[in-house]
Amino acid sequence: MAEPITVRPSVSVKKPFLTEKRRSNITAYTFIAPFFIIFSIFGLYPIVFTIYLSFFKWDALGPMKYVGLKNYDLIISDPTFWISFSNTLIMGVMGTIPQLIVALFVAIMLNSALTKFKKTFRILYFMPNITSIVAVTLVFSTMFGNNGMINWILNGLGLENVAFNSGWWGVKIAISTMVMWRWTGYNAIIFLSGLQSIPIDLYEAAKIDGANRKQQLMYITLPLLKPFIIFVTLLSTIGALQLFTEPYVFLGQSGTGSTREEGVTMVTYLYSEAFRNGFFGTAAATAVMLLLITIVFSVLNMIISNRLGGDSKGGKA
Repeated sequence: MAEPITVRPSVSVKKPFLTEKRRSNITAYTFIAPFFIIFSIFGLYPIVFTIYLSFFKWDALGPMKYVGLKNYDLIISDPTFWISFSNTLIMGVMGTIPQLIVALFVAIMLNSALTKFKKTFRILYFMPNITSIVAVTLVFSTMFGNNGMINWILNGLGLENVAFNSGWWGVKIAISTMVMWRWTGYNAIIFLSGLQSIPIDLYEAAKIDGANRKQQLMYITLPLLKPFIIFVTLLSTIGALQLFTEPYVFLGQSGTGSTREEGVTMVTYLYSEAFRNGFFGTAAATAVMLLLITIVFSVLNMIISNRLGGDSKGGKA
């Protein structure tokens, strides 16, 4: 006779709360938490508060008064705001485009096998970026003064003096030159890192196929350097829209302040509204407008760069 089969009740094993996967996740989040905490305090909160403040009238001392979109209406109807916007664009173009071209040329020269003392030149080209902006601006203010070195050179060439500290275009040329001098070496180092990431085998194969230096530049160097060009262009555009120290210090030397129409930028306009006029609401609205303009120009930069680089069919020639 067969023995009856006894079914033992299943024993459920309780899993520990801190499993290996959870421990790994907790460790990972612990390491990255400081960044998000600092970013939330010093990055995210100021942005949110600025957007909130743009709907209020506030002098930083008394109570805040809700005014809706009035602050935006005030800055849009202010001619000085649009002058600051046009000045920012003009000086951005004057300081950025030549800067990128010169930076790329410098990077190609530093990457050339014919160039000696490469490390020394890299340090020298990068030095302006780590120099105090105020000190640099003061030096350039002396150079571009009415009796400065630049006008002395122009007089030596038989040309008349240029009012670099008061003329409409003179101020823009002086400030754009400062920006170009400061950031060319920095961008050149970024371009140089991109050039050094391109395999040498591609150039050797191109030489065997009979490609000259111009063809190598057009069909090898520039296409493979495209991500670095987009990155540098994006950074330069954002930096140009946030131009502040150079015009503020340079025009402050003339005794008439940095809000003169020849050189006022969006950030100096914002600063003046907040800390000179005490209109923190309109200053916050200006900051929000600047943020939106920066986003628009950044997106346009990406679109144009992608279309220009594209899947270029010329590379198959």
